[in-house]
Amino acid sequence: MKRLILTLALMMGLATMASAQNYAVVNSEKIFKSIEAYNTALAELDRLANEYQKQVDEKFDAVEAIYNAYMQRRSQLSAASQQANEENILKKEQEATEFQESIFGTEGSLMKKRIEMIQPIQQKVFAAIEEYAKQKGYDMIIDVAQNATMLYYSPKADHTEAIIAILKK
Repeated sequence: MKRLILTLALMMGLATMASAQNYAVVNSEKIFKSIEAYNTALAELDRLANEYQKQVDEKFDAVEAIYNAYMQRRSQLSAASQQANEENILKKEQEATEFQESIFGTEGSLMKKRIEMIQPIQQKVFAAIEEYAKQKGYDMIIDVAQNATMLYYSPKADHTEAIIAILKK
């Protein structure tokens, strides 16, 4: 008898908990793509990345040219001269690698530019989502963009368009 009462109480508790949680689903990727400033920022970042990649490629091409020239005349050089050339090539390669890291690394100029351009837009979107959640009384907003663990959600729970409407105001 105690077991039956405990099981019923547990089931009622779970049912109450499930109904107390009020959530909505949004697709942040769709929201971001609806913002012209975001699309413009991405296009600018792509342009910069291509420009930077050309500069990096030029540095590595220069290293390769030095190496190829060295390999052609290597047999004619003294051991000391060979060592000096090899050290120079390694130094140039290291400089090219450091240059590449200074642009494309986690602390690189491209990442800093990305943060500068994208972060204000992200903050605006997240503030709109928070405002919407508070207005509608949601306890949780779940982002379904590129989320492999989201197995199912009801289209009724998707409030992406409402967030986009708030941002368009």
